[in-house]
Amino acid sequence: MNGSVVKKGNCWYVIIEGDSETGKRKRDWHSGFRTKREAEDARIDLLSRKQRGTYVAPSGETLKEFLAEWLPAKTPTIRSSTRDSYERIIDGYINPQIGEVRLREIKPQRLNKLYGDLLAAGGKRGKSLSPKTVRNVHVILRKAFSDAIRWGRLAINPADNADPPKLRDHGRREMKTWAAGELGSFLKTLDADQHPLHALYLVAATTGMRRGEVLGLRWKDLDLEARTVAINQTVISIAYEVQFSTPKTKSGHRAISLDSTTVRALRQQRKRQAATRLAVGSAWVSHDLVFTRHDGEPLHPDFVSQSFERLVKSMGLPRIRLHDLRHTHASLALAAGIHPKVVSERLGHSTVSITLDTYSHVIPSLQSEVAEVVAAMVFSEGR
Repeated sequence: MNGSVVKKGNCWYVIIEGDSETGKRKRDWHSGFRTKREAEDARIDLLSRKQRGTYVAPSGETLKEFLAEWLPAKTPTIRSSTRDSYERIIDGYINPQIGEVRLREIKPQRLNKLYGDLLAAGGKRGKSLSPKTVRNVHVILRKAFSDAIRWGRLAINPADNADPPKLRDHGRREMKTWAAGELGSFLKTLDADQHPLHALYLVAATTGMRRGEVLGLRWKDLDLEARTVAINQTVISIAYEVQFSTPKTKSGHRAISLDSTTVRALRQQRKRQAATRLAVGSAWVSHDLVFTRHDGEPLHPDFVSQSFERLVKSMGLPRIRLHDLRHTHASLALAAGIHPKVVSERLGHSTVSITLDTYSHVIPSLQSEVAEVVAAMVFSEGR
């Protein structure tokens, strides 16, 4: 195993000699050194890597070419929704910016420039991207480079020494919730109007279930006599196509207790659906879903969210997102004194600390109540 340096034109090269996989001698040319000293330092480093087994032969492979190989290889190990997200980020933000750069020439400084450019004007029509989106770019690149090392394409991971943007407030969007009276007014108005999505929104509000969990709810997952619901299926949208999936985590698979009002609304929903199914006849597509389109097919998540926002606006209520019904449920439960562990289990959080962190804004409002309760217990003994 030998190494040497040579000069061609104004550039110095390092030549590393060794045996190829066929047993023949080969010479790897490493370029890009301005001085002989830089080339000598690189030669020593490259020979050391070869001894340690971390040497990577020079290649003209671009990042775009590598990612085109990497993503299909990862597909069997990730969820379809994750793959769709990776593909959109790669095609929308990575390849247009640095896709043509050689894989082995990507350095932390180049990644930092990428992150800065995306933050400044990486979105549609030159709008800035959020720190969370840019950080997602970093996460994907870090995973891809890690696999490139395992596959012998890179020696080090340039993303490890890059500086992705920090997330403000853990990257969460601003949380808005309704007071109990506002939520009650919304649901009562829908009930009075016999709105077709009344039961759907009521279930979301009284259980804290995620949108996809409500849309994926099946009749076989319900036990209306025992007043419980099991979360085993979700509905997701990939490239605007509705697909069935399962909860991402073990804690996502859970059972939730139902109140009597919600049970009554679900019984009414079953009667309405039976009448609709009879009218549709053979055109009905059965997925055993509780909430469906007119033909039994699943509702599109975007349609449900957009319908909710239009209803809220028409009622003159404080503007919140559909997902904020989940936050409202959790906030009301905690404010009512329900133990955080119970709230955490209803929401499907993996740990109670996630619940406490997410809804920390509710906790201060309970401090004064706790102080008075504890004080009453202590000082009443001496009276």
